[in-house]
Amino acid sequence: MPSVVGLLEQRELTARRRVDELREDADRIHAELDVAEREWNEWVIARSRVGEVLAPDDDADASEDQGHPDGPPVRPEPAEAARRKSVVPMWRAGLACSALSVDYQRILQALADRSRLGQGPLTCQEMAACFGLDQVPAKVEALRSKAKRLVARGWLVESAPGKFTLAKDVAGQGGAS
Repeated sequence: MPSVVGLLEQRELTARRRVDELREDADRIHAELDVAEREWNEWVIARSRVGEVLAPDDDADASEDQGHPDGPPVRPEPAEAARRKSVVPMWRAGLACSALSVDYQRILQALADRSRLGQGPLTCQEMAACFGLDQVPAKVEALRSKAKRLVARGWLVESAPGKFTLAKDVAGQGGAS
């Protein structure tokens, strides 16, 4: 008859191997996700650059005139590509939603679509349903946290407790397109 300690060690070893396998899978998936996000960000930047090139020349002349009267024009710094878990910047005129991470952009896009259709504010449960997420407390609260952060940074307005819409200026510039 095997010893109890021996059986416990055997099960511990099996569990440890399973954890190691899952960690390897998670590392592989994270690496694939990083590559996919970089590729997606490159497309976002490419679309933004094409938009700049195709914009009327008035905007280009105005941006070239920026700077000090005595010195060379100050060129705007390139926007950093959105990353997972990135900091949400304060909204300001001219700041594109591409400065936000994908999760925040999805929220803005859903609210922009809703606004365009003339529908009212969204709750976090409705957002979860829009995104195809399970409407379990953990998912809904994660969305609520993101929405509250967007409110605090001026991207959204909480028109009533738990009901979110795009801020007036964000909606006016087509902030989520």
